[in-house]
Amino acid sequence: MEMNNLNDIRTEIEAATERRTELWHTLSEEGNNPEVAAELEELNARIDELWVEHRQTRATLVHGDRDRIIQRARAEERLNRAA
Repeated sequence: MEMNNLNDIRTEIEAATERRTELWHTLSEEGNNPEVAAELEELNARIDELWVEHRQTRATLVHGDRDRIIQRARAEERLNRAA
């Protein structure tokens, strides 16, 4: 899995949020528009995915790779049980 730069993720979040605002304005002006509503739903899902990616990337930068952390924790656990 390729990890994106935090700034790139943040930029995409900001652009998606701006687009979402535009879609909300369109819906408020036009009323029920299935195409706009569908795009808004997809955009909300994408924004959620981006925030998850942002949190995971930040955690990896701060704490290291998740798999390596789990390996170290399991090794510590085995050592504690052996002691």
